Amino acid sequence: MQDKTIVCKDCGKEFIFSVREQEFYKEKGFDNEPKRCKECRIAKKENQKNSEHKENN
Repeated sequence: MQDKTIVCKDCGKEFIFSVREQEFYKEKGFDNEPKRCKECRIAKKENQKNSEHKENN
């Protein structure tokens, strides 16, 4: 296994999917590689959290 360079589907920036992250994904049973860089994953999670909060009020 080796580090992989992936292009974020949201911002288009390249990011590294490290061997360590790949092993973590494998241990958790995740079949797909990440499609977003860390910053975009965090932003997406925040947006989802804010959307859920608005729906519940």
